[in-house]
Amino acid sequence: MAPPREEGQAYSIHTGKIPLFTGIDYAMFVITLLVSCGIGLFYAIVDRKKNTTKDFLLGGQNMHPVPVALSLMVTFMSAMTLLGNPAEIYNYHTMWWWLCVSMVIAMWMVSQIYVPFFYRLHNESVFEYLDMRFNHVTRVYGSILLILQALIYGAFLLYAPSLALNAVTGVDLWGCCIGMGLVVTFYTTLGGMKAVLWTDTFQACVIAAGLLAVVIKGSMVEGGFDKAWEIASDNGRIRFFDFSPDPKTRHSVWSMIIGGWGFWLYLYGVNQAQVQRCMSCSSVRRAQIAIWINLPGLIFIVSASCMIGVVMYAFYTDCHPISFGLVEKTDQLVPLYVMDILSGYPGLPGVFVSCVVSGSLSSLSSGLNALSAVTLRDLLPGRCVNDVSQFRSTIISKLLVFFYGMLSMGLAYVVSNLGSVLEAVYTVFGILNGPLLGVFTLGMFYPWANKHGALVGTTAGLGFLLWVGFGAFANNIRTPLSPLTVEGCNFTALPSLAPPNVTAAVEEDDNPLFDLYRMSYMYYTALGMVIVQGVGLFVSLITGPTDPRSLDPRLICPVVEVLFPFLPIKIRDFFRFGIVHEGKYDKKQVEELELDVSPAEVNGKEKQGRDNPWYNMCKGRTKKSKRYDVEEKQSGLL
Repeated sequence: MAPPREEGQAYSIHTGKIPLFTGIDYAMFVITLLVSCGIGLFYAIVDRKKNTTKDFLLGGQNMHPVPVALSLMVTFMSAMTLLGNPAEIYNYHTMWWWLCVSMVIAMWMVSQIYVPFFYRLHNESVFEYLDMRFNHVTRVYGSILLILQALIYGAFLLYAPSLALNAVTGVDLWGCCIGMGLVVTFYTTLGGMKAVLWTDTFQACVIAAGLLAVVIKGSMVEGGFDKAWEIASDNGRIRFFDFSPDPKTRHSVWSMIIGGWGFWLYLYGVNQAQVQRCMSCSSVRRAQIAIWINLPGLIFIVSASCMIGVVMYAFYTDCHPISFGLVEKTDQLVPLYVMDILSGYPGLPGVFVSCVVSGSLSSLSSGLNALSAVTLRDLLPGRCVNDVSQFRSTIISKLLVFFYGMLSMGLAYVVSNLGSVLEAVYTVFGILNGPLLGVFTLGMFYPWANKHGALVGTTAGLGFLLWVGFGAFANNIRTPLSPLTVEGCNFTALPSLAPPNVTAAVEEDDNPLFDLYRMSYMYYTALGMVIVQGVGLFVSLITGPTDPRSLDPRLICPVVEVLFPFLPIKIRDFFRFGIVHEGKYDKKQVEELELDVSPAEVNGKEKQGRDNPWYNMCKGRTKKSKRYDVEEKQSGLL
């Protein structure tokens, strides 16, 4: 049943024409861009005398948890979420909502394990850890993977909102890409991390307003959200209890929770952009608070975008806009829907498109800032960084932001041919992020792992996922859409367009490799992590495992101690693997420690006397362990 017309309202499926922006809509959109640029200009002026990389990359490490939380929230809740989630519900079903459960599990682990761990190291780049734990080659390897992932993601961030603008304004697609790329590069280059955080805060408010406007108005058009839910349920769009263990099931409870857990654990645990935000807080406690404040916002955005998918399906239940010829791509459905239901309210379509653009700008600005930090700290020769003044180092950081911004604009053309934005992003993220999460976890949790295991494990995980991912892409592996129809379309409005068949069957192939290619893309990150750890540990054992006592204790996370402090002391002792961690654990272990490692080999390098972390950690600790607890609390580490 086609949606009823409101008085004076003509929908695109009745007229065959898409409502376009009004002058007020353009004004709202331009204001959003100007505010973002204004924030960057403001911090460029205010902080013009603070010419240190710490100020530019970490915001001076004195940021309040609330803006940090909002920035964390919108960094990866971009146009892919705002356009892709509703389209996912429209084309398939509501299993995507299970992602919220995986977020809760991942945020708990991030706040308890990864945030304190990286804050204690106090590095501007997370990849400095790989150098400290393994070697410089591993550090560069990881940095290159991050740069590839961030550049591809940045290209998607420009392309997705450009699709939206093109659908509702008629403005050239690539003109939109270039315009937004220039805006985000401008304010990130000028203002650094402070500009990114406060711009993200403003954009979070715009995103919330846009989502609420569409959910409320969309529900009103259908006579209430319950009516929309009923229509979607009657047509198979409401599904929550697919517990299929088959890894080829695109979205099941297991793929969404396990795969989603790996995805969000990487993004918030070891991703440079998110760790950089946490490091901008003045203490570990504030960074953990920011993580927990950000969680309800994540759940709200995912839930609101899924609700938009439900009301959008109810609206177009009898007329599929792509088959009707109104739009060309799935990711243009939401902008079309917004123009259909909000065009009678001048300014509101502009707010929502601003919401979509804001999501992309916030994510891209975060990525550009992270790319600058990683390149500066991990890839440039030491003489380019260490032997120059803080002022010149900051200038180099800004030039890197500009360079990567221009490169992202160029790559936007490449990603335009990769199909659904949401699935493409999760696929690319899984292929590149799984090995990264794996190598960090290998170093943090397994003290026996060595540099050979890290390099071979990362390569094995990356190679396997590239094979599966490119195999699926090359063979055009696609999950058939849920039934769609054009029975309610007004084809008299488009007489040259014949009613198409929108539910054609997909041919199956008996090639056994296709079963592997059909594996749900949601598993990629978690599978990559497992492969890196399995292969890495095996290679480490056959090439000579690292002696845990030779490691700086800061480089190993006592994960059992952190997550299960209620376990008996004997069990916790066993899982410390002979490593004593400063200021946290019982002193009996320190008293029984034999200092037979002088000079000691620490991470492959000989350290003597006070340069030996093992010596410094144990010397004077047997009677005065409380003093270390006090010192760590004062420094914000406890």
